[in-house]
Amino acid sequence: MATASPPPSVRHRGGNSKKRSTTPNPSTAVDNVNEVLGKAKQEAKDILAKGKQEAKATVGSERDYKISLVIITILAFITRFYAITHPNQVVFDEVHFGKFASYYLQRTYFFDVHPPFGKLLFAFAGWLVGYNGEFLFENIGDSYIKNRVPYVAYRSMPATMGALTVPTVFLIMWESGYSLPACIAATGLVLFDNAHIGQTRLILLDATLVFAMALSVLCYIKFYKLRHVPFSRKWWKWLLLTGVALSCVISTKYVGVFTFFSIGVPVFLDLWDLLDVNRRQGALSMMEFGKHFAARAIGLIIVPFFIYLFWFQVHFTILSRSGPGDDFMSPEFQETLSDNIMTSQAVSIDYFDHLTIRHKETKVYLHSHPDKYPLRYDDGRISSQGQQVTGYPHNDTNNHWQILPTGDKPAKLGQRVKNGDIVRLKHLVTDTVLLTHDVASPSFPTNQEFTTVGPDEANGDRLNDTMFEIRCESLKVGQDFKTMSAQFKLIHVPTKVAMWTHTKPLPDWGYKQAEINGNKNVQQPSNIWYVEEIASLPPDSERLLKEPRRIKHRPFLKKYFELQRAMFIHNNALTSSHPYSSFPISWPFLLRGVSFWTENDTRSQIYFLGNPIGWWLASSLIAVFLGIIGADQLAQRRGVDALDENYGPGTRLRLYNSTGFFFLTWAAHYIPFYIMGRQLFLHHYLPAHLASALVTGALVEFIFNIEPAAIEDAILSDKKDGIPGTPVGSRKGGRPVRERMGQQSLYAAWAATLVILAVVIWGFLFFAPLTYGKPGLSVEQVKARKWLNYDLHFAK
Repeated sequence: MATASPPPSVRHRGGNSKKRSTTPNPSTAVDNVNEVLGKAKQEAKDILAKGKQEAKATVGSERDYKISLVIITILAFITRFYAITHPNQVVFDEVHFGKFASYYLQRTYFFDVHPPFGKLLFAFAGWLVGYNGEFLFENIGDSYIKNRVPYVAYRSMPATMGALTVPTVFLIMWESGYSLPACIAATGLVLFDNAHIGQTRLILLDATLVFAMALSVLCYIKFYKLRHVPFSRKWWKWLLLTGVALSCVISTKYVGVFTFFSIGVPVFLDLWDLLDVNRRQGALSMMEFGKHFAARAIGLIIVPFFIYLFWFQVHFTILSRSGPGDDFMSPEFQETLSDNIMTSQAVSIDYFDHLTIRHKETKVYLHSHPDKYPLRYDDGRISSQGQQVTGYPHNDTNNHWQILPTGDKPAKLGQRVKNGDIVRLKHLVTDTVLLTHDVASPSFPTNQEFTTVGPDEANGDRLNDTMFEIRCESLKVGQDFKTMSAQFKLIHVPTKVAMWTHTKPLPDWGYKQAEINGNKNVQQPSNIWYVEEIASLPPDSERLLKEPRRIKHRPFLKKYFELQRAMFIHNNALTSSHPYSSFPISWPFLLRGVSFWTENDTRSQIYFLGNPIGWWLASSLIAVFLGIIGADQLAQRRGVDALDENYGPGTRLRLYNSTGFFFLTWAAHYIPFYIMGRQLFLHHYLPAHLASALVTGALVEFIFNIEPAAIEDAILSDKKDGIPGTPVGSRKGGRPVRERMGQQSLYAAWAATLVILAVVIWGFLFFAPLTYGKPGLSVEQVKARKWLNYDLHFAK
């Protein structure tokens, strides 16, 4: 009987493994579940432990930042308040801003080319300590002690803002995401800068300006970081705070418009990005974009403008009494001030009165004398050889003119002169009549010569040439023409030129007096004259009897626009030379400073000068930044992505956006000065210097702290493997950069920062005697500090 053979075995993939049973095994399933749960539990523990470690690291990192911030703030207050009582005398421009504070406290009207906010802060400091503003800061060197002036309270205001500027710089860098060494490097350049210290411990406006500018940058960065949560409470808060800070900048000085520009450019670019239908966060509807646009317009334009107007309203409200600024304003404006001399002494003018007429701007009297114009001037032009009409600064009988009527009907005795009347002016001493004609004036070939002619000519062929219109733009036609208050233009009827004078004197043949000529630009503000007195008016005249004057009201906007116009005109007129003025090209290189105060007895002096080492370093790194950007643009043109490949993804974006914003702030606060025609000084560079310090801190991190962004997302591989797609910058010698640098990535940055701080502190201490005005220096010590031939004072 044959034996049955066993069934053939089936070979499965996997060798001798048995066929998996299709019937579930309860015990095996439980084991598998337990195994999965165990692994999940262990992974959760690992993640939690890692999270705790990262949280501790983050807390530790924030603790380092906070400790550094506290130390820096303390040092800032020490450097700004050290020896703030010295000198106890008026220093440099304290003669202006201390005086303005006293005017506020006395409520007397004054004129200045700067907006009121910064000056109001000084007045507030004086008011807090109960000062009444008796001292008017007339001269540099006047004693505060003898005059009992609370100058320490005044100086403490800018010193506080100067000290707070330093931690603000630190916070700007911190909020921008820079490492601690970068934050300290940028802040150290401002903390130990002699110019920032010297300018912020005196009664000057720049501390307010720079602090508000730094706050504007900080608030905008805080706002920008919330761009992914628009219209939230914090988003609105930082947007509005940015606007408030911007308003404080422009309410202190009009150069604050540069800060508006530096923040306005990134705001515009942000709005442009929101318009992109392909943006990563998704396209916005035009309605949503309109909300974004309206919010920024409200927060950064409308709110700042109304705050800016508010300070002018406070300015007008406080300054209710007549003061030294009256002459800059119209009679209508002056009528809103109590005790105004011009309006209180106004007297109606009658025909045939004898008048003295004075130019508003130069204060010279309309004058004539028997001498004639020369036949030929130095340039070969021929004159009319008529009687000279000039401007004379002193009261004299040759300044007396009789106002005569014109027309067929003679004026009655006692008839009032009205605005808009056509009149003639007779020079009493020489019995001649004023005229102008189509003959070139001595100094201005484009303007007409003024002269006088005898009665026969004046009443004959030259009658029309002697007719002038009284045009007082502040009065309605037909209103009484008065002395002092009625400021007018004298318009020649046939040729429509306005009587005008200027500051350039005539040659010797004109006795160095002012030239009077006919200005074809009738709208020019310097065409204004006024009648100072009626010389023929008897003392008992009824016209001298005055009724109690009632102070008039004028709408705020009319006062505001009049003041703005005057401020603009006089600011542009600040073109005269000054021994310590400088050109913008010299500022980044610190080629010269400004002498603030000297005292020969103690060999002490205050010389406004930045820390040369810090300024030269910051200026050099501005050039380095431009070089890096230029090289990167050139590399991209040639198809090479050097930045992101060598430093990791996101490096270019950070360099262009963050450091680029700091560079834009520097350029916006520096380059516009090249097109200004007014006097400029080194202190105008302080806001730009602060921005250059931010660029310096950012480049310290870029150059010395190799820590690629988002490197974990890159494909890491050994160079020998040659795997396509491996970032070039992520491998060197077979190891990724992060692994290669490890915890040592900040060592180079710390070393660079410590070196920068060391040399900057040395420079600060070396020039500190010139910043604080103590101790006095010998001639040899002063010579040692004349690095770039600084015009220091050598005490005797």
